[in-house]
Amino acid sequence: MTRSVPTAVPFPEDEEAVLLLGRALRETGYSFTTVTPATHAHVNARPRNAEARSLRDVFGWSRPFRADLVPEPILRLMRAAGAVIEDGPLLRPTLRFSSLDGELFAHSAYPPSAADAVFFGPDTMRFAAAVIAHLEGRSRPVRRAVDIGCGSGAAGICVAKRAPGAEVVLVDINPAAMRAARVNARLAGTDGVDVRRSDMLRDVEGQFDLIVSNPPFMIDTAERAYRHGGGPLGAGLSLAVAEQAAGRLAPGGSLVLFTGAAIVDGEDPFRDAVADLCGRSGLDWTYREFDPDEYGEELATDAYDAVERLALVILTATRPATRP
Repeated sequence: MTRSVPTAVPFPEDEEAVLLLGRALRETGYSFTTVTPATHAHVNARPRNAEARSLRDVFGWSRPFRADLVPEPILRLMRAAGAVIEDGPLLRPTLRFSSLDGELFAHSAYPPSAADAVFFGPDTMRFAAAVIAHLEGRSRPVRRAVDIGCGSGAAGICVAKRAPGAEVVLVDINPAAMRAARVNARLAGTDGVDVRRSDMLRDVEGQFDLIVSNPPFMIDTAERAYRHGGGPLGAGLSLAVAEQAAGRLAPGGSLVLFTGAAIVDGEDPFRDAVADLCGRSGLDWTYREFDPDEYGEELATDAYDAVERLALVILTATRPATRP
């Protein structure tokens, strides 16, 4: 079978239809753990995976399918949502659903090649786990929280589930991400989550007890919104988030920043920069490598010629509850 090359399709605009689709899919017992794009490509390249044979193949692996594979009520909802396109004699889904924290999250179909793709992958799960761990170890209540560059909204929704009554704001500049986050908040039953358009915190007022963020940290020549970090070795957005958060944390408030750090000759320039920032801002902070070596394939590109490894790191910065 000749494989067609999937085209980039925006996240559907009909949020109500996507919500109904997500609920119907959940009722079937569907679950799926989304892998990296590289793993996804390897698995889908196997000849036996050229065509979907299950709902997981359709909504998880983004494989083309025959119309009679999908139950008619679900196919009808897919069409209503604009979540399916023709692919020769087959059909192809234009969005995915992934499992996290007992919920389903809608996001862009594979491959996430569009500039405004709503990404969800292993880093989303790692980020959410870091946020949940922080909440479990936190002694002070969260009354106001924000997820900067929320994407699918996964981390902010995890916060909202654990901080009932708190004001939880999800911000992004990508309209597709905002649509996905609104759908996912309702799908998780956290209808009170507030999704707003904001370039980081510029269009959101006030202080926060908790600021979380998993900003893009790669050097991406296509400058896709979910991937390109800009600045030195991709650290530009991560540094900008840390700087804005430093001025907006309430007493006792914390920033949990999950990002990547390019290590050069055994040194971590990003860690040095945040150490200086936290020192100047009077913040207590911890910094650890979550994984010392990820995305090794990126080192083959000219942009990373001086880099010896890419680490995943977690910065937790806290404003003291009382000033000395």
